[in-house]
Amino acid sequence: MSAQDDRTPPDELVAAAVEAVVFAAGEPVKVDEIAAAFGLDDEAPVLEALESLREAYESRQGGLVIERVAGGFRLATRSSVGAWVRQFFRQRNRTRLTPAGLETLAIVAYRQPITAPEIQAIRGVDPSGTLRSLLEKRMIRILGKKKVVGSPFLYGTTRDFLVHFGLDDLEDLPSLEEFEEIMGGLGGGPVEGIEPLDESAEAAAEDRGEGEGSPHAEDDARES
Repeated sequence: MSAQDDRTPPDELVAAAVEAVVFAAGEPVKVDEIAAAFGLDDEAPVLEALESLREAYESRQGGLVIERVAGGFRLATRSSVGAWVRQFFRQRNRTRLTPAGLETLAIVAYRQPITAPEIQAIRGVDPSGTLRSLLEKRMIRILGKKKVVGSPFLYGTTRDFLVHFGLDDLEDLPSLEEFEEIMGGLGGGPVEGIEPLDESAEAAAEDRGEGEGSPHAEDDARES
């Protein structure tokens, strides 16, 4: 870039502008997104600013940190004060995720891709209403259809799920015991039947649909 773009912050304000973006976004933002918005051809100044901010937030030992999650950066609460933040939000909105929703979400998270009939076999109740609620909350998404009789939808977790539970990717999923502790704190209970799989479930799990479906798969599911 030969001359500074009108939308590019001066060098001395890049870090401040990056911090403001991370704060205002309310969700993880990627380095390339910030660089493009600032009219920068090089992502290095943005990454450098983010790393510098991470160190600054860490060193001051306040209630906030900048963390890497879901492939981006976000402003988050420090883990040492997380219990009080969760307590505040539980008090503020007790119905955001019901115990049934948490249990179904755990099953989807650890067994994805999975169909509604498979979830019903584990939970013993029809999960249709809970799945609709989780779709509306963008905790799960439709990945396609399973190639069996009836072609049921296959469900998996979303990027919003990763953000909600502070995970960078699915490899960061906690153990079932740890997840049950989280659920207990949010009003849920033990998650039964996720593991170990029996032979019939293992055989069924091998026959999955292909692709991630169309962008309108969620709408299609609600209309079916």
